[in-house]
Amino acid sequence: MNKDHIVKSFDEDLKKLDNFIAEMGGLAEVQLADAVEALIKRDTDLADHVISMDKKIDAIEEQLDEHAINTLALRQPMADDLRVTITALRTASLIERIGDYAKNIAKRSVVLSQSPPLGPTKSVGRMATLVQGMIKDVLDAYIARDVNKAEAVRARDADADLLHTSLFREILTYMMEDPRTITSCTHLLFVGKNLERIGDHATNVAENVYYLVTGELPPDEREKSDASSFTSLDADHE
Repeated sequence: MNKDHIVKSFDEDLKKLDNFIAEMGGLAEVQLADAVEALIKRDTDLADHVISMDKKIDAIEEQLDEHAINTLALRQPMADDLRVTITALRTASLIERIGDYAKNIAKRSVVLSQSPPLGPTKSVGRMATLVQGMIKDVLDAYIARDVNKAEAVRARDADADLLHTSLFREILTYMMEDPRTITSCTHLLFVGKNLERIGDHATNVAENVYYLVTGELPPDEREKSDASSFTSLDADHE
């Protein structure tokens, strides 16, 4: 895919799409890390900062969309170049959703800071560490066009699902042992579901990388290992 165009500005147009993705991804990484830190440290100021930061990601996505549409209209890209443009649009949408889920975690952390600390919060931190690593690696894979690294991220989605199932059961046990924690634990359940969805989106980006490089979809459907089946939690998005 590394070929130069006769019109150098066309190369610059395509490179700019990668720059937008890198900038959006970097902000989403920071947003998630800060949201989890706000949750664990019960830092409402940091949580408020995360919530306000979401607008920056949205603004960059709008710039990328406009640039991609202009590229399609003016350059009429074909083959590899068309894949670069279309995949950038798809990936930007996924990163924007990751930012939304990070914002939701920050909102939940504000509410949770007003209640006594919960033991399962430590397990949330472990799951967050895995998901954060997936985001970092898949963004690196995107910029480097590294299919192997992208496939490694896809494989780790099963680990994220297993951690989510374990967290789900731990929180339910905590609620049953002390019904006074039901409201707070419900918020923590949503946090866990947000992290699980972020892992799914990172995996979707990995599939975009595979398509971007090979022109084909990944050969196998990834196996889901999340047995929580708490589908009502899927509503926590904005």
